[in-house]
Amino acid sequence: MVQRLTYRTRHSYATKSNQHRVVKTPGNRPLIKFIFPSLVYQSTKKRASGPKCPVTGKRIQGIPHLRPSEYKRSRLPRNRRTVNRPYGGVLSGSASFLGGRTEDCEESLEDTESKGEACFQELKVKPGAKIVLEAQSIDRLLS
Repeated sequence: MVQRLTYRTRHSYATKSNQHRVVKTPGNRPLIKFIFPSLVYQSTKKRASGPKCPVTGKRIQGIPHLRPSEYKRSRLPRNRRTVNRPYGGVLSGSASFLGGRTEDCEESLEDTESKGEACFQELKVKPGAKIVLEAQSIDRLLS
């Protein structure tokens, strides 16, 4: 016979925010239940997706995936909140090493739409995103 379980809180619907796991509890049980250990629900937290780069949209490597409140100073030391590179912890590695001056890719390639789309595909960024480009790379993309 399967033991029935009840939620500990009043939230009774199985939604994303109300996930639980079944756990066996040890002592302080009557003799009959001691032979068959009792099972209880423990609530679990949502999984974190981690920080994303605003330019490329990729996950930033080297930073743990935590819930937003756990990135505060008291919970995570500084050396685990950042990455040791320029714009570390804000931009991904490919976006931080494009170098040069800040320009909008669509404005720099105003010749045709097809060349602008090729620029976005080569740099692997979302269309319309602000990116950092060097003058040499613009000439290379236009040729």
